[in-house]
Amino acid sequence: MPHDIVILGIFVADAAFRCDAPPRLGETVLGTGFTLGPGGKGSNQAVAAAMAGGDVGFLTRIGKDTFGAMGQETWARAGVHPLAVIDESLPTGAAGIFVETGTGKNAIVVSPGAAGAISVADVAGQAEAIGRARVALTQLEQPMAAAEAFLRVAREGGAITVLNPAPAAPLPQGMLALCDYLTPNEAEAEGLTGIAVTDRDSAARAGGALLEQGVGKAVIVTLGGDGALVCDAAGARHVPPINAGPVVDTTGAGDAFNGGFATALAEGRGLEDALHFATAVAAISVTRAGAAAAMPTRAEVEALLAR
Repeated sequence: MPHDIVILGIFVADAAFRCDAPPRLGETVLGTGFTLGPGGKGSNQAVAAAMAGGDVGFLTRIGKDTFGAMGQETWARAGVHPLAVIDESLPTGAAGIFVETGTGKNAIVVSPGAAGAISVADVAGQAEAIGRARVALTQLEQPMAAAEAFLRVAREGGAITVLNPAPAAPLPQGMLALCDYLTPNEAEAEGLTGIAVTDRDSAARAGGALLEQGVGKAVIVTLGGDGALVCDAAGARHVPPINAGPVVDTTGAGDAFNGGFATALAEGRGLEDALHFATAVAAISVTRAGAAAAMPTRAEVEALLAR
């Protein structure tokens, strides 16, 4: 059965530690809280998109273990349709997250486990589902070859293609030309262009450089608490943030934005409307602890937008 949105990415179990400040090498600090829950950029984005009203298929690879079962339970609760390969030879991945109590800022280490073995063959096995999607979204936590193959299959099928280039990594020649939309944050935009992104003007320069490298429709540089900066053929313009309440945890903010953006695009919304919708999804997510657990429902997003 085809889905409006197909997302390629990883699932990992997130072990999140809250502390006044992340420990330095050789240092032990006392934490203020701990949670174990579902994570991985691709999985978080799939949950965000489904919770926001999207019909989502999620392509990934997990182990046959407790963490893998956590992933399947997470997708079932959110309404995500798993297109998952169960790998009996590798464990499901895990991530260690340090969340600064006062600011909600975080530092993350990811060990992909089975998801690190996502392959071009896995993508080929779901070529029909990818090609029939309205929107195809991926990131860079799984192997680059799989991400590039995914975008190519989606482009050939006529899907709108979105690449969230996170974590930052050098891209193969021509990969940006497979992307209708690119959604880097400041650090990722700098990594791809060499332009230090410190404000809206530098974000606009980086976005323009990425358009010149082949991005088809628009580059959206996310700016944390300052919203986003979108660059397309019409120029550069600011997408203002939305205040949904005090910031608790920014861990899944980018994933919430990308998932909401995919849902809005799949519904046929124009770019400005889609970005406004995505911003609302992200705004609500940072008022809660966790990543997948923080993703808002469609009703919550619509209530915020109606305010």
